[in-house]
Amino acid sequence: MTYKKLNPEEKRVIIDKGTEKPFTGRYENHWETGTYVCKRCGYPLYRSDDKFDAGCGWPSFDAEIPDAIKRVPDPDGQRTEIVCSNCGAHLGHVFLGEGFTAKNVRHCVNSISLEFIPSKKQPKKERAYFAGGCFWGVEYYFQKVKGVEMVTAGYMGGHISNPTYEQVCSGVTGHAETVEVVFDPALVSYEELARLFFEIHDPTQINRQGPDKGEQYRSVVFYVSDEQKKTAFKLIKTLEKNGLNIVTEVEKATTFWKAEDYHQDYYQKSGKKPYCHFRSKRF
Repeated sequence: MTYKKLNPEEKRVIIDKGTEKPFTGRYENHWETGTYVCKRCGYPLYRSDDKFDAGCGWPSFDAEIPDAIKRVPDPDGQRTEIVCSNCGAHLGHVFLGEGFTAKNVRHCVNSISLEFIPSKKQPKKERAYFAGGCFWGVEYYFQKVKGVEMVTAGYMGGHISNPTYEQVCSGVTGHAETVEVVFDPALVSYEELARLFFEIHDPTQINRQGPDKGEQYRSVVFYVSDEQKKTAFKLIKTLEKNGLNIVTEVEKATTFWKAEDYHQDYYQKSGKKPYCHFRSKRF
């Protein structure tokens, strides 16, 4: 991992866990639209939409980018330190129950621990679409990947518009339960996501995964570019050389229809674990 060279004051705060003086940081009264990243490693930490004025003298946020922040109790047990989950750089402290915003949480962050990237300079996000059995389980695994910003359960590959779950389950629409993965290619590659896809479901089963049977549970990579298409076929060829009879289809992505709200973040909301998706090392 490559780290930015720090000057003495940056090192005092970021490495030695110091604190900059209040009302002196460059981002304390900064309201441009964009993303705040770690000064040391460049990892995305906070979005400008989650920044608010707490009047405390340091930048304040009431939410972090998922999986970007690690919480570490101070040795004296009085406060909770927050550090970059990617490199461990000291950011500041987090406080609960102060009532500043509806989220009732405040990340009090040293400006010197941050760099700001305006929206106009941020790299474009990419999308990938995978179908591999029940979308609950596929969604569960992709949500754990650093660099993945959003996973949405839905339907693709059918011949009617706005299908409902009941219609898809009936087998008359031709859709497959599919997840849309929005990711930052600077943090995770499409090939890494595709490799994960082939390892969290059984790509040798036709129209089923575990106890779930039907065309809607078929294995498909829906590609949005020639590069994604080439990657999918390359990985399939590798698996076939390893002796697997791969039945995964590779098709051009068509309209993605978002599934009903109760299907979104299913395992996060239920607290359960996938019943027919397990990761198996295949590469």
